[in-house]
Amino acid sequence: MLAVKLFTLGLWLFQEAAETPGFDPISMWRSMGWPARSVVILLFIMSAWSIGVMIDRWIAFSSARKQSRIFAPAVAGALKDGKIDEAISIAEQNKRSHLAKVVTAGLQEFQAHQVSAEIPGETIEASKRALERAAAIVHAELKRGVSSLATIGSTAPFVGLFGTVLGIIHAFQGISSAKSTGLAAVAGGIAEALVTTAIGLFVAIPAVWIYNYFTSKIEAFDVEMDNSSSELIDYFIKRTSRGKK
Repeated sequence: MLAVKLFTLGLWLFQEAAETPGFDPISMWRSMGWPARSVVILLFIMSAWSIGVMIDRWIAFSSARKQSRIFAPAVAGALKDGKIDEAISIAEQNKRSHLAKVVTAGLQEFQAHQVSAEIPGETIEASKRALERAAAIVHAELKRGVSSLATIGSTAPFVGLFGTVLGIIHAFQGISSAKSTGLAAVAGGIAEALVTTAIGLFVAIPAVWIYNYFTSKIEAFDVEMDNSSSELIDYFIKRTSRGKK
């Protein structure tokens, strides 16, 4: 893995540079200019942000999946018996479920327009629009913060590359000040460059992986919400047919 190789090479250069008194990772940090330090700090902030988003979305998705498994059969049984009030109550008890949020909107709109056993066609259209609005809102909630993982995944390597440029500049400054071209003169700057590059890759790679994983999960949730909305509309249409007989 490129990041591991760069990090290993950077540590080797640290060891080579350590022959110079006071030249260790902590001393190197102290000897860094604020531009290089800013790069490292920024990368750690980006890493902390991505980890926070990962944990938050993982908890949200797990909770939505768990409650949906309870909600789906329960609400299906209530609707089969024609108990809309009970179905709404079940949905409100499972508010973290993405399916419950969508189905609740459709049922409440349906209930608000239900004035008789015969349901006019415009009521079904109103319920359909309510389902679409709820699905769009839930989709935005599920996607919250996920786009930042894509941003971090695409920009972290370039931030690390910026640190690399600063490290190379530091290396040339070492040559100039030491009046020598030996390894000891440039090891610090090159090590700084390689380590910042490695940190950038370490931040970017997990962010890209998790972004792709979360995107596939959101797409699966969208399919489930579309299917639930379609089944609910079918239920309304069937009930309308029974009311006209």
